[in-house]
Amino acid sequence: MADQHHQAWWRSAAIYQVYLRSFADGNGDGIGDLAGLRSKLPYLAGLGVDAIWIVPWYPSPLADGGYDVADFRAIDPIFGTLAEAEKLIEEAHAAGIRVICDIVPNHCSDQHAWFQKALASAPGSPERDLFWFRKGRGADGEQPPTDLQSIFGGPAWTRVPDGEWYLHLFASEQPDFNWDHPAVRDEFEDIVRFWLDRGIDGIRIDSAAVLIKDPLVSDVYEDNEGIHDVYQSWRRISDTYSPPRALIGEVWLPDHEAFARYLAPNELHTAFNFAFLNAPWEAARLRYEIDMTLEVHAPVAAPATWVLSNHDVTREVTRFGRESTNFSFAEKRRDVPSDLALGTRRARAAALLIMSLPGAVYLYQGEELGLEEVEDLDDALREDPMFHRSGGTNPGRDGCRVPLPWSGDAAPFGFSPADAAGQPWLPQPATWAGKTVTAQEGVPGSFLELYRDALRVRRAEPSLGDGPMRWLDSAPDVLAFARDDTFANVTNLGTAPTPLPPHREVLVSSVPLNDDGTLPADASAWLRLS
Repeated sequence: MADQHHQAWWRSAAIYQVYLRSFADGNGDGIGDLAGLRSKLPYLAGLGVDAIWIVPWYPSPLADGGYDVADFRAIDPIFGTLAEAEKLIEEAHAAGIRVICDIVPNHCSDQHAWFQKALASAPGSPERDLFWFRKGRGADGEQPPTDLQSIFGGPAWTRVPDGEWYLHLFASEQPDFNWDHPAVRDEFEDIVRFWLDRGIDGIRIDSAAVLIKDPLVSDVYEDNEGIHDVYQSWRRISDTYSPPRALIGEVWLPDHEAFARYLAPNELHTAFNFAFLNAPWEAARLRYEIDMTLEVHAPVAAPATWVLSNHDVTREVTRFGRESTNFSFAEKRRDVPSDLALGTRRARAAALLIMSLPGAVYLYQGEELGLEEVEDLDDALREDPMFHRSGGTNPGRDGCRVPLPWSGDAAPFGFSPADAAGQPWLPQPATWAGKTVTAQEGVPGSFLELYRDALRVRRAEPSLGDGPMRWLDSAPDVLAFARDDTFANVTNLGTAPTPLPPHREVLVSSVPLNDDGTLPADASAWLRLS
């Protein structure tokens, strides 16, 4: 048992999300790929992360950034080959980095072989039973079967030429699987085995709570009866592998108790903590979300996770510089002003806050460089269905997916080789010249060096990662807590400096302390207490 717990790396890991199209371009076509990622493994090892999570790398028409999967057992040729993916896993392991891949069980691409066979088959056929094909309402079936709306906006039903309609909770190019069908369950159990057999250390499960539904009976598609049977079967599969493999759920549920049920000892190992991510930069609200997170994880003995951004969310440098600092898909709009200097200061403080909380931490590529959301993209370049299905009122998610700047004074900033013929698939702002990896490396106080310092201390400090914490006395707008008798974090979300508790040394601080030793506003410090 002790050995099993020691191998439960996901309980304390610092996990770096790789949006492959935008990480590093190895072949010069303007699109990030496996060759580029493999070339940057030394950078990731030097950053100090324990694992990387790679978003879908499967063949895809890219109607939803790769989350419309055409083949779950192959690598899209724009990224490389299956052999290259296996080589990446091997090289990452040699560098001390584990690899997590993304599986998308709710839906597939409309180009997937199963769906193409369903379209070519007659209504009521076994091929259509794998999806949600239904007759429409009205005299000629001209109306959708129900009024259910897509998560991306607009109707959740699309009509095919023979008159039937199919369900898609997301884009129309992403038909939902019918998880009541045993063939769907068998197929995904085999997909899970396929990737675990190739050495994958964990699986991130997209839209994990929405698989089970009956759209003709209810428009409630989250957390329905039978969903836990799916992940219990996946857990039985993952438990057969040694060393242990992790199942990580994308579970967007406002009900904390419902969320915790996914983390039962026979289900998922961890799940993303969206309640904390969505919270505004306010001490009382963040303290509530921290307390609630730890409270709901405790009964199931699961580790908490902490995250500030990902490939779906407005980057925190931009978000924290706005009047409203929370995140909500429903409230996302264009042309909302942001004080990037203030957002940068708060993002640095927030990074130290989440890295010192109990459990695992997720970092999204580019946050270690202090990148902001790119909000002035030409509409003709935007790909996200959230933008198109909202009629342009929602700017979509392309702004947080712009390719990373590695070096140089002008685009493509080392994202592509120097002799590359093409430009990056999304343009990078000229202001990123001062935010490249090369520009920040070795510069005291840079965003990159702050992350490197924090991840180094986090890995070295036995009290950080998984384990207990206790709140310390502090002002209402200050979050102060100890992880044991030797380590404390203080985060000042107020407008005035705050005194620090007695300490032996400052291990890391998001900004320099004041001359009198107080912590400035919108800042965090890690302290050695004794």
